[in-house]
Amino acid sequence: MMETIDLRSDTVTQPTPAMRQAMAQAPVGDDVYGEDPTINRLQEMAAAMMGMEAGLFLPSGTMGNLAAVLAHCGRGDEVILGKQAHTFLYEAGGISALGGVHSAQVPNQPDGTLALEDIRTAIRPEDAHHPISRLLTLENTHNRCGGVALTADYTRSASELAHSHGLQVHLDGARIFNAAVGLGVPASELTAPVDSVTFCLSKGLCAPVGSVLCGNVDFIHRAHRIRKQLGGGMRQAGILAAAGIVALETMVERLAEDHARARRLAQGLADLPGFALEPGSPHTNMVFAHLSEEVTLTAPQVAERLVVYGVRVGAVGKRRFRMVLHYWIDDAGVDRVVDAFRQVLTSA
Repeated sequence: MMETIDLRSDTVTQPTPAMRQAMAQAPVGDDVYGEDPTINRLQEMAAAMMGMEAGLFLPSGTMGNLAAVLAHCGRGDEVILGKQAHTFLYEAGGISALGGVHSAQVPNQPDGTLALEDIRTAIRPEDAHHPISRLLTLENTHNRCGGVALTADYTRSASELAHSHGLQVHLDGARIFNAAVGLGVPASELTAPVDSVTFCLSKGLCAPVGSVLCGNVDFIHRAHRIRKQLGGGMRQAGILAAAGIVALETMVERLAEDHARARRLAQGLADLPGFALEPGSPHTNMVFAHLSEEVTLTAPQVAERLVVYGVRVGAVGKRRFRMVLHYWIDDAGVDRVVDAFRQVLTSA
């Protein structure tokens, strides 16, 4: 049977053999009581790598972002975020449905940032008619803006603006290590200006489950209660956390290989007729491209035909693709993807 090359997301990654071994041997306890030694170790490691005081292990990044917003905001408060933010687009409206938190969406710039003037304008004056501007949320790397990394300088400027108006800042850092590797800086440099950050273990880092939310001790104490309210209080979950420890120890630096293969894929696709890369792509491990007008097929139709060649890609628009490189795709796999696209496009 032909092996499938799955570029739809880095969420499709499988745990490595070292992770499976660590999971089988993990010492565990009851984490709701704070007694799981493996989870405690993971939380301490994560907090140290983010430059924060404390960490909290959660089942998913969506729960991590939700718990963060609810720990920062009360019902009727407002969070300022981008119109292309993952929290706004892909988290089922949880901050409003479950937390009663209002959102103010401002345009994302092509580089994933929010213009400082747009943030300033979105901050509400004190008025009984308005929700209270309580939180600014940023995203790094920025998914819908091409996997672009936000610099420490930008994050610092946006955070200083928010803090000067009494707002806190949360960073959706699902792929913060991709940003750090792409920019050649420690992740803690990118998170230093913010008040909280959540990052995923189950994307490019290859762990099967989980995210970690980091912040100061008081914030994590509040988030711990919210995690329980959301149903995220797990018991002997050190079996899962063990894979996260291996991920942090062994998978961060090698993300550079995914970035290199993203460039290899982009170079191969750029030579195909009817195919155009988006400006700057790839920024990290994501390749965004679109079909030119002379191609009669749509992106979903091309994606469907690629399955015959054992290739799966994300069609994220009528003519737009997102392809995400990860640990389980090697150079030969990249070349197979380019050849499959060539076969589909030339036979269209």
